[in-house]
Amino acid sequence: MTPEVLFVCVHNAGRSQMAAAFLRHYAGDHVVVRSAGSMPAAEVNRSVVKSMGELGIALNEAVPRQLSDGDLRASDVVITMGCGDACPIFPGKRYLDWELEDPAGKSVEEIRPIRDEIGRRVKLLLDELL
Repeated sequence: MTPEVLFVCVHNAGRSQMAAAFLRHYAGDHVVVRSAGSMPAAEVNRSVVKSMGELGIALNEAVPRQLSDGDLRASDVVITMGCGDACPIFPGKRYLDWELEDPAGKSVEEIRPIRDEIGRRVKLLLDELL
């Protein structure tokens, strides 16, 4: 069975987009990956796009999307990043809360450590899943 992972943050414009992109990059088709936000922004943070591009991971086509019950129901693992009580809890799902600094309003230089920490955590998660 292919594991399904959902990354959730408030705006789906930074942390959750980076995490989803890393997992897609590392896992290929071995994991189904989704990301969503409790209050999605109009677009992905441009500095986040640039910082991921430095690693050869494109986010140019990524679009923030609204979190849905369907996303949660379909996922085996739900990883929240600062969405607090806006993320409903469904029984039988594995929930992780990754406390990470919000990249909103930060420069590429300031985002790099956040990006690198997300990449590290995604690799650990992938080891657990596969």
